[in-house]
Amino acid sequence: MSEQDKIILALIEHLKKKLLLITYSNDTENSNDDDECTKKLTENRYKLIHTMCQTTKVMDYLESTGIIPRSVCSRILHEYRVPEDRNRALIDFLHSRAKNAFRPLIEALYLSGVSPRVLKPEIRDRFLDMEAKINNITDPDRTSVDVWKSLKGPNATRETRMEVVAWIAVCQFYCRLEGGFVRDWVVGNYSSKPSNLLPNQWVQYHPSGVPYLNSELVPSDLDCHLPQSKNFDIEAFIDALYSYGISATTIRQDWRYIVLIDKNTKTGPFTMDLIEPHIALTHDRIDFDVSNLLLERGYTKDLGMRVDIAGGLYPIQLETIVENIRNKNFQVLRPIDGENGPNTSGTVAERIQRMKSRGWTQIGKPLSFIPDPPSTYNAALIPYPSTTVLYQDLVTQIKKIPGANVISIEQIKNPNIEALYEYMKRTIAKECPGNDPNERELFHGTSGQAIEGIINTGFDDRFFSPDGAWGRGAYFADNPRKSNDYAPRDAQTNRRVIFYNKVILGVESEQQNTNNTLSAAPQNHHSVHAVGGWAGFQYHEYIIYRYGQALPYLKITYTA
Repeated sequence: MSEQDKIILALIEHLKKKLLLITYSNDTENSNDDDECTKKLTENRYKLIHTMCQTTKVMDYLESTGIIPRSVCSRILHEYRVPEDRNRALIDFLHSRAKNAFRPLIEALYLSGVSPRVLKPEIRDRFLDMEAKINNITDPDRTSVDVWKSLKGPNATRETRMEVVAWIAVCQFYCRLEGGFVRDWVVGNYSSKPSNLLPNQWVQYHPSGVPYLNSELVPSDLDCHLPQSKNFDIEAFIDALYSYGISATTIRQDWRYIVLIDKNTKTGPFTMDLIEPHIALTHDRIDFDVSNLLLERGYTKDLGMRVDIAGGLYPIQLETIVENIRNKNFQVLRPIDGENGPNTSGTVAERIQRMKSRGWTQIGKPLSFIPDPPSTYNAALIPYPSTTVLYQDLVTQIKKIPGANVISIEQIKNPNIEALYEYMKRTIAKECPGNDPNERELFHGTSGQAIEGIINTGFDDRFFSPDGAWGRGAYFADNPRKSNDYAPRDAQTNRRVIFYNKVILGVESEQQNTNNTLSAAPQNHHSVHAVGGWAGFQYHEYIIYRYGQALPYLKITYTA
């Protein structure tokens, strides 16, 4: 058995044991098994990605089977501290050892997102210029005469030359075009150039030799994902550019090719990233709605989404994205790391500032969009960025507990509980002055099986304790020291868990005397606010009595 086959079978065996995803025979030549493998991986994409991000477990398994040496595992663990970076390093190593080892996995992940479609008629009729640009990039039957006009004709510009390069990548080499060029030029029709620099001064170089362009250039570059089903030949791609008189130089990195194009042309240079498809393993999140568009070969009038944000709790449709781009508005779709600095390089905060400096306006409250887990799983836990303001605020709050040290903060994605919570929020809001549901962020400490229960089914009224001072309800506090009293140490790990929750309090019934007979909020109220500051009840407590009135948002693991 070849090394490649061993790696494939080892990975499949790992997935089968750890995730119970697939049944796979030892006959790697069996196409039916290949199809079944790809199907199952596609169905379980979300769980797979985040299990693969637990790189240590995967490496332990692969090391125990002799697939990768201990020295490689040690190097990855010591050089990379962030799970996503470890994941990428491991995948890059395996990818370099056997090109086809991850093919079923890559194929499954490449099927994610939303396939391109045309816009609704009322929007489409207003943006026919956009369709013409889409056609220029995605039409495999585009004539050479038309291509040469975009390169050398009287109306040729830097942007039309970028369209031609994108057309070669998409139509001749089956790449997928994504990112800023689709946003800024294809949809937005925006372009700008440095006013005080000549074109040959637009390019600068990092110490590593990697070129980068002046920040005032719009559109800046081309981002293409290489095809997953076909071999990509960089030399053939460069030859295709040369056949149209387009000059190019290439730098190879582990996960991409960087191509500097038109360095000495009068229209000005631009760069292109040709990104390996296996990088999709760690790219299932998106920063901004307007950066989520893609173009594919043969879809000559259509836009697609790299990550599916058209469904879920806060759906954003293609038409909304197009309108936002034309109005230079953008919606943030993930936690804003780097908000407090001092070093914001590579963070969402830096990218927000870059958009604003170019005249874009951030709209709406930042969302933390996470793709739904498959229907076979209730919830998933996602590490929350440690450089966000919320993370740092929570660490400060938890340190109110004597000797507390935060180990991790994870966001809980549970679409069913989220939907129930939003329904309750709308319902209670209608019964409140000014339609204000009085939503608060509060703490709740627990232990044992209740931890998984809250993650998977939320605060289920069937399991409310009947022994509370204000009856049978779910109890929350605005001070984690109170919640810590209900979060005993785990006997094996010595760790504790507190949940940070969104809670709909509605109209509060403020009470200073206990009443353990309650099984519902008093009439015309939605919750009880036990006012603290008296004997035996130092802290404020908040009690709800209905399922869906609280949403577990973050799981905080700590020691104390």
